[in-house]
Amino acid sequence: MLEGSDLRVPSLATTDLSGRRTVEVVPRGKHLLHRVEGGLTLHSHLRMEGSWRVHPVGRRHALGRAHTVRALLWTSARVAVGDSLGMLDLVRTTEEHRVVGHLGPDLLDPAYDAAQALANVRSDPGRTITEACLDQRNVAGMGTIFTAEPLFLHGIGPWTPVGELAETQVAELLATARRLLVLSCRVGRTTVTGRADVGADDAWVHGRVGLPCKRCGTTVRLAPVGRQPQQRVMFYCPTCQGGLAPTDDGARQTPLGHGRRSYG
Repeated sequence: MLEGSDLRVPSLATTDLSGRRTVEVVPRGKHLLHRVEGGLTLHSHLRMEGSWRVHPVGRRHALGRAHTVRALLWTSARVAVGDSLGMLDLVRTTEEHRVVGHLGPDLLDPAYDAAQALANVRSDPGRTITEACLDQRNVAGMGTIFTAEPLFLHGIGPWTPVGELAETQVAELLATARRLLVLSCRVGRTTVTGRADVGADDAWVHGRVGLPCKRCGTTVRLAPVGRQPQQRVMFYCPTCQGGLAPTDDGARQTPLGHGRRSYG
């Protein structure tokens, strides 16, 4: 049972969710749907920097002083803090399609529709596999980490057109992305290598520009993919993944240090 709420956006400033029970919290990519009694859903989008974290309720006032906090929901024991949220609004649960209806199957959904996700990703053969996977309308939840890492594991160049990949290759790529994402959620941190070198460097290629590939020793590289405004950057190993990217001029690239998280 929610004992109180503090929603810090103008449209919800007077909204009070106290007295309602949480029905469930459902992810849709970086969208979160917090469903409460009475047929209401508090919808938020994390963008690149947002987060929801749960703390003992005694810390509510201290945590609430941060100027980036956009929402607090609390019970008698816990407080959920929404920090740096890119979007926050309240919709009828029956009208959630207004905010997430454009998204493809979500990798974390227990009812994930693998066949639909596969069909969506393969619908434009001329598009790069990276762009197709990052398009949330095709499949929700991959992001750059869970696109770069499965591409490396399957030896696929990020700039490969979808049409050059067999249907089984794309299906296996999506299955690997889902497996890594589910595992990371279960352990509470991003984990993809399954090796002992965990922590900040627990990745095969993502965030490792200028460092040696953990498989072959070749320097990991970084290059842009796609067109603005949707252009992203992708980490890859030119030896394990079929050569330099078309957008990579071969110039020397140096390690990013601790900046990996900024790439999402």
